[in-house]
Amino acid sequence: MRSNQCPVCDGSKQPGRTTFTADLGENLVVVRHVPATICEQCGEEWIANDVAKLLEEIVAKARQEHRQFEVLSLA
Repeated sequence: MRSNQCPVCDGSKQPGRTTFTADLGENLVVVRHVPATICEQCGEEWIANDVAKLLEEIVAKARQEHRQFEVLSLA
């Protein structure tokens, strides 16, 4: 399998951007323009480990500060 081949549908994975949402029950965090690799055929998305770590930090901070709703952008 090629490194840019989608393991779900065999389509082609390309760099792009996505929106990440975390529903924490009483809190909602939305992060727009998140760098990701996206399959052109089926739309499956992959987020790199360093970006995922940043998203985890954002969610943890929102949870700690008891924010009900937060929208951020990584662009």
